[in-house]
Amino acid sequence: MGKETLRFYEDIDWQQQSDRFGQPDLLYPSYYSQPNFHGIEGGYLNYIAPITYDIVAKYAFPPSEMWIRRQLIKTINSQPERILDLGCGTGSATLMLKQAFHQADVIGLDLSPYMLVVAKKKAQQAGLNIRWQHGLAEDTGLEDASFDLITASFLLHETPPKISGLILQECFRLLKPQGQVIILDGNQPRLRHAGWLSKIFQEPYSKVYAAGSVDHWLRMAKFEAVTTQYIGWISQITSGFK
Repeated sequence: MGKETLRFYEDIDWQQQSDRFGQPDLLYPSYYSQPNFHGIEGGYLNYIAPITYDIVAKYAFPPSEMWIRRQLIKTINSQPERILDLGCGTGSATLMLKQAFHQADVIGLDLSPYMLVVAKKKAQQAGLNIRWQHGLAEDTGLEDASFDLITASFLLHETPPKISGLILQECFRLLKPQGQVIILDGNQPRLRHAGWLSKIFQEPYSKVYAAGSVDHWLRMAKFEAVTTQYIGWISQITSGFK
């Protein structure tokens, strides 16, 4: 870890700043609170998770993380005025969405308050006005038909299939008519033959994710014009419209 990276994290009061995001009445579901994602005890409910995430992500998505994320931006077919980034993590994709659509109202939602602490700091350093929200992707509590675009990057492989389905149903509810959903995640056909990756990255749900089809899940959630493109070595982007 370089000196610049260390300086970024060293002045964070994790408890105080995460408490600002945390909602006291929110109960963490067992699928999220019990597994140790990426070998970290407590998974994303541990401040170590956001520190390690950005470091690992630079090398985990060949040919490069930023190139992969830029392909998501290229898939957007409109000039959205309201954008929701589900499972935003440390905000890498969220920041790129705001940079691409300066006038848009952009919300990043994640279930980890620690991830949101880092996302907010990254946005502040970049001079970007983004709203960060702590909550469940499958039950956001946001208003019906209120977004032009909803994205989710590397989220569905970290949720059980039932929850993935609920997340996509929530996307359909939240989108305006003709609104677009874009799912960036692992290449399912390729991951079916790369079980060793699940072991290396200690992903509790990636095997069952790989066995499924985001195309099918989107159609089951009533999305139309569903398409998937395979990018890089182990990634795919699936798009659908309400």
